[in-house]
Amino acid sequence: MSAPVQPPEVRGDTAHPEAAGYRARRTLPLRVEAMRQLRRRRTLLMGGILAALPFILIIAFAIGGTPDGEDGGGGGGRGGGRINLMDVATESAANFAATSLFVSAGFLLVVPVALFCGDTVASEASWSSLRYLLAAPVPRVRLLWSKLVVALGFSLAAIVLLPLVALVAGTAAYGWGPLKLPTGGALSAGDTVPRLAIVVAFIFVSQLVTAGLAFWLSTKTDAPLGAVGGAVGLTIVGNVLDAVTALGSWRDFLPAHWQFAWADALQPQLEWGGMIKGTAVSVTYALILFALAFRGFSRKDIVS
Repeated sequence: MSAPVQPPEVRGDTAHPEAAGYRARRTLPLRVEAMRQLRRRRTLLMGGILAALPFILIIAFAIGGTPDGEDGGGGGGRGGGRINLMDVATESAANFAATSLFVSAGFLLVVPVALFCGDTVASEASWSSLRYLLAAPVPRVRLLWSKLVVALGFSLAAIVLLPLVALVAGTAAYGWGPLKLPTGGALSAGDTVPRLAIVVAFIFVSQLVTAGLAFWLSTKTDAPLGAVGGAVGLTIVGNVLDAVTALGSWRDFLPAHWQFAWADALQPQLEWGGMIKGTAVSVTYALILFALAFRGFSRKDIVS
């Protein structure tokens, strides 16, 4: 008995049906994919965790008292300097928002990016619904494009949610005022929001490498946890390698080396050098990984 013939899109062929009224660009609209992802339990859970973090920090500061910064600080954007936002965390809402970003950018914000980008395709395969989407028919490029745009949109929303909640909670707890700089001096209240916007934008760009890793792995496996965990694990490996000072200038090619370059935006004079280099490295890696995902998925036999 011969095996059933799969539709062209499931087999990996490039043929498309010529049904009347069919338009490939109208399949799987972004709003439909966005609503599907928004209703997922993991989306709501991740949003709740990020929204709760500022309140947890406020409670921690209330219990522990004014931060003294003795154990604070972190790697500078170019690996040489140190920034210590913990000393001024409770000076104003802006300082509190910057501190919230500082304590979460190295790992916590990696998780939602890896989750949204790594779970998006692999989850369809694990539910055995991927082949039915392609047989609908949704062209493979359109499927990946819709899922990637929505995943990046949710990743950006997660990164923006944290400082927004921190600004609101910080205003209630510490009041609104100028952004006091850890290096001395302060930014006026009018300059605070634009500088924080630059910080958020750079953090999102720096996370594109994790997004690319997760999305590429999502097209290679049917296990969502494998894609998400693999992306988080490789990101941690990058952080470990950046800590190996023996690598010298080779660390400049590691995305992790520039992850705190946004500290240059919290200086009296805005400096772009580190952020531009970090953006170039992150975008280059991300484009390569996204291209690998599209190329591999276009040739893959979908059996689930």
